[in-house]
Amino acid sequence: MRKESYFQRLPSSKTRWIYIALGLTMNFCLGSVYSWSIFRKPLEELFEISATESSLPYMFFLVFYAIFMPIAGRFLDKYGPKLVSIIGGILVGIGWMLAGFSSNLLLLTIGYGIIAGTGVGVAYGAPIAVSTKWFEDKRGFVVGLTVLGFGMSPLITAPIARKLIDLYGPLFTFRILGIVFFFVIVLLSIPLKFPSKDEGYIKTESNRTKDVQSYNPSTMLKTTTFWGLWLCFVIGTLSGLMAIGISSPVGQEIIKLSPDAAAISVSIFAIFNGIGRPLFGFLTDKITPRNAAMLNFVIILFSSLGMLFAKEGRVVLFMITFSCLWLSLGGWLSIVPTATAQFFGTLHYSKNYGFLFTAYGVGAILGNLISGSIRDILGSYVFNFYITSILSIIGILIAFFSLKDRKKKEKAAMQK
Repeated sequence: MRKESYFQRLPSSKTRWIYIALGLTMNFCLGSVYSWSIFRKPLEELFEISATESSLPYMFFLVFYAIFMPIAGRFLDKYGPKLVSIIGGILVGIGWMLAGFSSNLLLLTIGYGIIAGTGVGVAYGAPIAVSTKWFEDKRGFVVGLTVLGFGMSPLITAPIARKLIDLYGPLFTFRILGIVFFFVIVLLSIPLKFPSKDEGYIKTESNRTKDVQSYNPSTMLKTTTFWGLWLCFVIGTLSGLMAIGISSPVGQEIIKLSPDAAAISVSIFAIFNGIGRPLFGFLTDKITPRNAAMLNFVIILFSSLGMLFAKEGRVVLFMITFSCLWLSLGGWLSIVPTATAQFFGTLHYSKNYGFLFTAYGVGAILGNLISGSIRDILGSYVFNFYITSILSIIGILIAFFSLKDRKKKEKAAMQK
């Protein structure tokens, strides 16, 4: 009853679920970056490069993804999600195809890392913004469903990429996937749109009042809540993206899995990454962003401690710990967008979330440089998990002290 008084339901809102399906499918293509570990060893052998060097295309992909997410967010309201998403899809396809014609690491980094990464950054925010505006009554859950495909992408793309690499090599595999991604993303972008006043859930007068009190980016950047959430996002993505980037090499080098078994494990991890998105979206709605963030860091802590005991043949330990690390990253991709709306309102949502998403890029840079350097210097990826253990404890403390409920904070300020 309370929800019906807060939002007005209109008959045409039943069709809104199609946008979740479109966004989910698009994200299966966009999230193929999480299958990068499948390409690492073949590319290291092809170009005769180190573990640090083979992480560079992946790192640049994630950095440009993070840079262009906030830039594209500024154009979503002005030009609409369809046009923005189509442009992103074109760049993704071109980037993957150009990567397939690379003759060295530099060209691979430009095609895959910079161009394709930019395309994902442009396209990624469109289906999320569409879902958020069509489902203002259950933001966390539907955002989680929309980005579910991004997290679960390796479930499909990792085994396909592994098979294609075996048949044609890594470069031709880039070309094939680039063509597929180009057409799928562009075609699925065409129906995307924001709800009009006569569609879906429209705001009642009480919700308009709430939107008027929303933070704009300049005001948001002055709050401790923003910086606390930003730092939590950096730590969460650093740990998760590090794990994703080294999943296959860790399986092969430490647990002694075959390349095919390592690819299968990445597909299984992708399921947990996908589950983490609607799960933590739901938890963020129910137990507050602070508690959801602290729970996520606890998962990272115990998973990292578990990996310190990883040895040859300990397949179960490897599967459990990496499944949890992939789950935790998926969780952050729902916690932060949902928390952005809860803490700072929806009026400037696209811009505000774009600023917070820069943390993803910082986490990507640090996670990849640390993981590759430690492998090259110390000879094993295991030492990375000492770092993520310590960072998760720091994250718990930051979340506890900075991510306080907005309503309680406002009430306390009024009492003063």
